[in-house]
Amino acid sequence: MIFITEDIGINEDEICEEFIRSSGPGGQNVNKVATAVQLRFNILKSVSLPDDVRQRLISLAGKQITQDGVLIIHARRFRTQDGNRQDALNRLIHLIQRAAERPKIRRKTKPTLGSKMRRLKDKHQRAEIKQQRLPVGLGE
Repeated sequence: MIFITEDIGINEDEICEEFIRSSGPGGQNVNKVATAVQLRFNILKSVSLPDDVRQRLISLAGKQITQDGVLIIHARRFRTQDGNRQDALNRLIHLIQRAAERPKIRRKTKPTLGSKMRRLKDKHQRAEIKQQRLPVGLGE
């Protein structure tokens, strides 16, 4: 069991890891050893996630999700399988933790009396400037 928050924990059976060959520097090691990790987590079929967290996770993950609802995380930052496995798992945990946070409700605010007065004062000053630009006799 992988604990994400106090309320959410994911069973390790829901996560599928596949090792693939990594690109980038590493010489002969890159060609011989599959160190990169492709982590797959099926969001839609997961019984561990509450519905609201599931919906936020789908919107947060964006292009990392397939049409079937599978989240795919590629980790190839490190040169070892263990390092990349831990990196992929940490990224999954961080993503679910962000989805578990409830967004703050936006409450509309009204302009203060001071801001209304400043706005009207600025409008009045601007009107006076424009009034002074008119030829004499037309501004009356």
